[in-house]
Amino acid sequence: MEIKNIAEEFSQFIKNHNFFFISGHKEPDGDAIASCLGVAAILDFYKKPYQLLSSGPFKRNEIAPFQTLFSDTMDFLDENERKNAAVIILDCSEISRLGEIDGDLHNLDIYVIDHHKTSDLAENVKGYINPEAPACAYLVQLFYEALIGPIPLKTAEILFLGICTDTGFFRFLTSNSSEVFNAVSRLVSYGADPRETYRKITSGKPYSTRKLLGVLLNKAERYLDGKLVVTWESLEDSKKYAAEGRDSDALYQNLLAVKGVEAVAFLRQDTPTTCTGGFRSQDTVDVSIVASKFGGGGHKNASGMSCNGRVETLIPQVVKEFARIIK
Repeated sequence: MEIKNIAEEFSQFIKNHNFFFISGHKEPDGDAIASCLGVAAILDFYKKPYQLLSSGPFKRNEIAPFQTLFSDTMDFLDENERKNAAVIILDCSEISRLGEIDGDLHNLDIYVIDHHKTSDLAENVKGYINPEAPACAYLVQLFYEALIGPIPLKTAEILFLGICTDTGFFRFLTSNSSEVFNAVSRLVSYGADPRETYRKITSGKPYSTRKLLGVLLNKAERYLDGKLVVTWESLEDSKKYAAEGRDSDALYQNLLAVKGVEAVAFLRQDTPTTCTGGFRSQDTVDVSIVASKFGGGGHKNASGMSCNGRVETLIPQVVKEFARIIK
């Protein structure tokens, strides 16, 4: 189905409802926040009221300025208002991935816009998932242009930021990305500034994140003939260094730059009984397969997970799953 037809379906969904809750996944990144704000701009055009929701935290430099626009508590709607309300979910496809939102998002009509390979539309949920898209903000851009036309400067800057964060400032795009570059070029023509956006993404990191990066690099170990690198963050590391955030992108970039490394796994002990993990890879290794084994998902070359357990017992399990896909 062409994007024009898909956008028209979204337009009809908007027209059929009187109020919208807009939310992306918990622990939002630039793509999730930019996608939410891009959809908000579309609703502004349709003169539809909405509330931006996020469970946070807003620890990434590039999204911190937008925190005041979002809330983790839903506006109250009475029974009649709820009948005409809907939820628009960006950059993920399940309410469970939105995190701790104070209020009930269930039993509302849902529309999903996402680009993750492991995402799927639940029964009776409308939406558009395109795993070939490099960022959800890219899909929102196409929706906006198809329904409204040229994008105003402020929204163009936000969507450009979202695309840049999910593509590693275009490092992860391939030779099949000509349409993406055409779209990005349009955003620049609307006024988005690549140099200023790069500065927002890469500058102003807290000194503690540099110290944590050193700790994680020091802990890194190679497995599977050096093709896999695993590192981990303890509760003590988090308490000492991560109060102001992390720079996981720099960690992955440093480790994937090592000769012979095809994939990187970063595990974090969040509580005494739960862990989260992030996986990144070069072209051929599909880390979403590993993430799905631990209740997570994502893209072929960038995925995440969250599960019960402890890092010391989780690492051998993760290595075992990578051994199945790294040859």
